Amino acid sequence: MKRIILAFDSFKGCASSQEIADAARQGIAAVFPKCETVVVPVADGGEGTAEAICSNIPVERVSCRVHDPLMNPMEASYGITADGSTAILEMAAASGLPLVPMEKRNPLFTTTWGTGELIADALRHGCRRVVMGIGGSATNDAGIGLLAALGYRFLDERDKELPPVGQSLARIARVDESSVNELLREASFTIACDVNNPFYGSRGAAAIYAPQKGASPDEVAFLEKGMIHYAQVIQETKQMDISEIPGGGAAGGLGGGVLPFLNAELQSGIDIVLDMLHFGETIQGADLIFTGEGKLDKQTGMGKALGGILRYAKQESVPVVAIGGCVEACEMLNEMGFSSVFSIQPAPVSLQEAMNRDFALKNIRQVVTQIMRTIQIGIHG
Repeated sequence: MKRIILAFDSFKGCASSQEIADAARQGIAAVFPKCETVVVPVADGGEGTAEAICSNIPVERVSCRVHDPLMNPMEASYGITADGSTAILEMAAASGLPLVPMEKRNPLFTTTWGTGELIADALRHGCRRVVMGIGGSATNDAGIGLLAALGYRFLDERDKELPPVGQSLARIARVDESSVNELLREASFTIACDVNNPFYGSRGAAAIYAPQKGASPDEVAFLEKGMIHYAQVIQETKQMDISEIPGGGAAGGLGGGVLPFLNAELQSGIDIVLDMLHFGETIQGADLIFTGEGKLDKQTGMGKALGGILRYAKQESVPVVAIGGCVEACEMLNEMGFSSVFSIQPAPVSLQEAMNRDFALKNIRQVVTQIMRTIQIGIHG
């Protein structure tokens, strides 16, 4: 073993991709101390996407004052590429669910305004391309908060301006674009999306994600009506049908809601990340790729981070070993192309213990060490 790539997604709620890679590196070094290890933290458009990109390429970190989902002032940051042209940000930095205390979570009243403020700051810094991850939101406002921070005004039937929150969607009659930030004319947006849910419906933003953000069943039904109404307004005023666009329901409908107003396109988050990190070039000549996430199952290879890694690995004929906190459907994962898959759990444990950071990292070191010892047998015959 001369060169191994460590390309982990985070184990959400447990350990970061960098921490996991560090633990795996220790496991490799215990058996192959001279082996080169290359760490490439990855993400699929959810939380950590901006950090995964910014930690792997030269960027200037920029902080600015914005508002959280409840319009409280806060500080948030993003990255600007070395040439000054591209801002790399994620909406979770200003509009993420962890920013809202548990007892105050309700997507009727949260807004993506702070994310719009991040974009406005990037435009002021001269960026004309924005790469934005949209996972982990606290919102179901269809992106009207983001747009309002950029100068769009959402009006009711009496031309009264509405607050840009989920509760207002059902009352929007028209959108006033007379005060829009002029810098948007020169800007393009690449939106990194980690889901393919439509704008509304049984798999839409409100039905699937609003309960996780604090909405009751009645509030979910109210938000659903608002999403349907807003999509109809967009259809009538912008001649664009956002109802069935894959990923349109991402981030509480921001995925679809901004498309009629910004020069934007939705893309697979992992494809954006791996392309920006030149992953195909990085893995050339590697002996092995280690990857993993909290749960390995039949969804693992389908559009998520590990599926993207697998596609690149197949092109370069590099074997991929996956590890996870929980492993299901081993045979299916092997058929997808993973050379082998391993659970890091040494014995039955409680969920609380399994999610303990130090416990998980210790198990990752141990599992990787044992995998490398097995490889060593094959090398030395």
